[in-house]
Amino acid sequence: MAPKKSVKKNVDATLEKKDAPPVAVPVHVTKSADNDNTNVFTKVLNNYTKQSTPKLKLIDSFLAFLVVLGVFQFVFCLLVGNFPFNAFLGGFASTVGQFVLTAALRIQTAKQNAKEFPGVSSERSFADFLLGSLVLHFCVYHFIN
Repeated sequence: MAPKKSVKKNVDATLEKKDAPPVAVPVHVTKSADNDNTNVFTKVLNNYTKQSTPKLKLIDSFLAFLVVLGVFQFVFCLLVGNFPFNAFLGGFASTVGQFVLTAALRIQTAKQNAKEFPGVSSERSFADFLLGSLVLHFCVYHFIN
């Protein structure tokens, strides 16, 4: 075998850039992080109350109720027990399924999403929601029995 040749790299030539201008980094100084968080929260809340229709607010409150109900069912199962396990599964699946159907209803009826669903009216999306809810609760009812 032939001895290996040592290769010298000119590191100084590649690292030194004398013509490069200094980079200015903008620094945003805030007084308090809590103040910014509350300010952002109030802006989001004000924007939501101004731009959301009462129909969307009702749907959002129902979604919040379903989240609280699902958390309550899960905590109840952890604390008390799940003796009739199929009853817990049926109730929890009903809550999660209803949340998914309601979220789909909210997405389809929002004015901002009208371009995404050009052929779907709010009446048709509500009819789909009702039919899906009936099928969901029919399946849950038969799962429990």
